[in-house]
Amino acid sequence: MRRRLLIVLFAAGLAALAAFAVPLLYTSSAERTDRFVSRRTADVNRFAELALTGSDQLEPEIDAHADLFGDAVAVVDATGRPIVRRGDFGGDGDVSRAIDAALRNQRQAAVPDIRPWSSGRVVFARPVGNGIEVSGAVVLLSSRDRAAADVGRIWGHVLLGLLAFAVLFATMIILLVRWVLRPITQLEHGLRAVGKGVQSAHVPPSQGPSEVRTLLASFNRMSDAVTESARRQRALIDDTSHQLRNPLMAMRLRMDMLAGWMPAGARNTYGSMVNEAARLQVLLDGMRALAVADAAATELAAHPPAPASCDAGETVRERVEFWSPAAARNGVTLVDRTSPDPVPLRCTEQDLEQIVDVLLDNAIKYAPGGTVTIMAAVRWPSRRGRVTVADDGPGVPESELPHLTERFRRGKQDVAGSGLGLAIAERLTTNHGGRLILTRLVPRGLSVAIDLPTADGAKPPVSATGSTGGGSGASMARADTSPTVVLPRALRRRSRRRGGDTAQTAARGVAL
Repeated sequence: MRRRLLIVLFAAGLAALAAFAVPLLYTSSAERTDRFVSRRTADVNRFAELALTGSDQLEPEIDAHADLFGDAVAVVDATGRPIVRRGDFGGDGDVSRAIDAALRNQRQAAVPDIRPWSSGRVVFARPVGNGIEVSGAVVLLSSRDRAAADVGRIWGHVLLGLLAFAVLFATMIILLVRWVLRPITQLEHGLRAVGKGVQSAHVPPSQGPSEVRTLLASFNRMSDAVTESARRQRALIDDTSHQLRNPLMAMRLRMDMLAGWMPAGARNTYGSMVNEAARLQVLLDGMRALAVADAAATELAAHPPAPASCDAGETVRERVEFWSPAAARNGVTLVDRTSPDPVPLRCTEQDLEQIVDVLLDNAIKYAPGGTVTIMAAVRWPSRRGRVTVADDGPGVPESELPHLTERFRRGKQDVAGSGLGLAIAERLTTNHGGRLILTRLVPRGLSVAIDLPTADGAKPPVSATGSTGGGSGASMARADTSPTVVLPRALRRRSRRRGGDTAQTAARGVAL
């Protein structure tokens, strides 16, 4: 905006200056030309009068003029023979034509305006006589160099003044544009701050025109309203999940106390009530975790902290050990194919633990009696790391993949989940500059991976070859057909991942 406004104002200013300067230059040139022509014409007329009267002053006058101006002057009779001749005519053909025209009593052509670059000499001629009888002619050959120098000096003064005025005008334009656009720039910074989650992002409303100051004041009020609305929304979710937990726990306690007193005909209804209460407790815990993740995302965007890092390999191994009993109870085999080398990722250990817990919980729950493979590795050339959890369960239809990270979205087989697990995992991943990748494996199964940048300053181990985990990733593929990789809210990217070698594509869906 600043550039366009400056271009428009500078163009308008230059046009105005040109509209003033060009006529002034031409006028000064015409005035100096008229003065040059009028003086030489007056001299020629005086010489003609002296020649007509036969005055003895003719030759002294011509000599004085030739010495003063350096012009060539000649007086000829009616036959064109010189009577008086001073100066060098140089055999100029224009002189002969001017003498012939004067002897025929013809008017002389107008002299063109003199410019600073004009050169050469101008011929002035006048008949000697009364207009009826011509007895001779006077011809004067005068250089226009002095007049051209005068015109150049005048033009130089005009252009110098024009340049000074242009500098002043440009300075005024720049100050004016800065005065007008500075609050707009501050408003832009304020909007970016609001977009990043800065609370009560204000701009000083005391600069610029009155209309802009009113706009800045309105923005400050809007920023306060947005901040207050976001605070109230987060507080509502947090308070609701927190306040409902105590009554829910009390209800669960009373329901557990009634377990031994239920008649046989009411046990099915009682069991459904217990399951719904458990599901409600999971939902409240998920809402609170999601509110915490959203608040953390806003805080990170507004005040980015120093980048945190953790060893994803160690974290994954700890979480696999933690979830092994639950997997055993569900008949699931956990296979850990984490790289033995350190996997330094730019993420806090607590957030990575929570993400891995979500992925393992989903995999164990939806692949009963199957195998869940987990892997953590780094691709050093791109300095990106990936933690992948793949199962051989029933998977999900391709049409549902883009919706798995939507809040409260549950699969058709999910009867106990809250629909918030993957939403929380995605939020925590994006908080650290990563992305969540969902892959539908063929013929069955689902792979969920988190892709994160490596920690700042991390270096590949000596054993790294630039393609860490490639072999194990290939062995994790469950079919020799190409899986479809779908990024949340980026369904259009699927088509770009359908080409290439089948085995390599299947391996890429599960490993690095």
